[in-house]
Amino acid sequence: MTAVVVAGLGYVGLPLAVRAAQAGHRVTGYDVDGVRVKKLTAGESYIEDVPAAELAAALHGGGFRASSQARACAGFDVAVITVPTPLRDGLPDLGYVEAASRTLARYLRPGATVIVESTSYPGTTQEQVQPWLEDGSGLTAGPDFHLGYSPERIDPGNATWTLATTPKVVSGIDAASLAAVQDFYHGVVDATVPVSSPREAELAKIIENTYRHVNIALVNELAMFAHDLGIDVWEAIAAASTKPFGYMPFTPGPGVGGHCLPIDPSYLSWRVERTLGQSFRFVELANDINNHMPDYVARRLMLALNTRGQPVRGARVLLLGLAYKKNTGDARESPAVRVAQLLKTMGADVRAADPHVTETTPLDTIITRTDPTPDELASADAVILLTDHDAFDLPQITTHARYVLDCRHALTSGDNVETL
Repeated sequence: MTAVVVAGLGYVGLPLAVRAAQAGHRVTGYDVDGVRVKKLTAGESYIEDVPAAELAAALHGGGFRASSQARACAGFDVAVITVPTPLRDGLPDLGYVEAASRTLARYLRPGATVIVESTSYPGTTQEQVQPWLEDGSGLTAGPDFHLGYSPERIDPGNATWTLATTPKVVSGIDAASLAAVQDFYHGVVDATVPVSSPREAELAKIIENTYRHVNIALVNELAMFAHDLGIDVWEAIAAASTKPFGYMPFTPGPGVGGHCLPIDPSYLSWRVERTLGQSFRFVELANDINNHMPDYVARRLMLALNTRGQPVRGARVLLLGLAYKKNTGDARESPAVRVAQLLKTMGADVRAADPHVTETTPLDTIITRTDPTPDELASADAVILLTDHDAFDLPQITTHARYVLDCRHALTSGDNVETL
């Protein structure tokens, strides 16, 4: 039985830890957040992709335990780093990765394997993580311990392509490291895809996210222009989607969220600028368009209210959906946050409903949380559908709301419904 440490128990780490326990490993989930650890120890999951029953089975079977104490990492055979890599003022922040690396280095033993899953710019594993591990352990990567990178491909709420069924890109700093990394994931996932070095694996992850980011920006800009031209962009996208080759549909929305799209492409842009002195123009343009979609949503609402003879100031606005993605509770970098802030700045009385986002958010200090009851819908001067959760009763929205700005093309059109 392999002793595994998963450092970071968020949307990436917790599903991996539980899945590894199911595969027969003895897993310690390490997270500096004591509140998270208490919840997990009590059998309470805060991640939709980890049902409470699966967590309980892993706990009771002895395959998984959670701890906020660094000493719990001692004795690992394999350690996986799954901590956040945020942007700070537009610059990559590897503080969490460094902290995890230095903690693991204290317990690193000859023959052990360390795998990075946190998304970062190409070169991070060998230029940053490797020296942190070596400095803290006195060991040398390659001769003494194995080191590799395997990008996470978690898609929250996706029941078809889960952690286990999604092919896993794997890499190592040498042949022995690649073999060790691949050996760990064998049994945890159905298929692995080896590449020649961590740099290629790191770039592969950023390519995946940049592809989506750029194409979403394209349709978002098309949506804005099509509205001004009086063209139904949604019908045009549906028509284009009938082409059986050479086209993949993307749809407009109020902006992008989660960890991947608003952040990961900027890591590569920063790397290109810093190393080559050149601009990654596609990413910068996509950032500009997608980051300003919440502003466009607020402006569309203002114009809609104006045509009804009502200013935004003093208007009661109900936001439906705080999560960035349908049927999940993930509100990280959600465009709903920016929309709410803009409307509050304009003087609106902002309320929000989201059955999936149950934890406290920074928005709770400036908005009122509520449920989308018929009375709440009817009392709002405007409703904005930001996330089309299945839990929302769509016919009820169109029946009771006076005006709806539908940012997801989810509602039946009517005199009171306007589509982004």
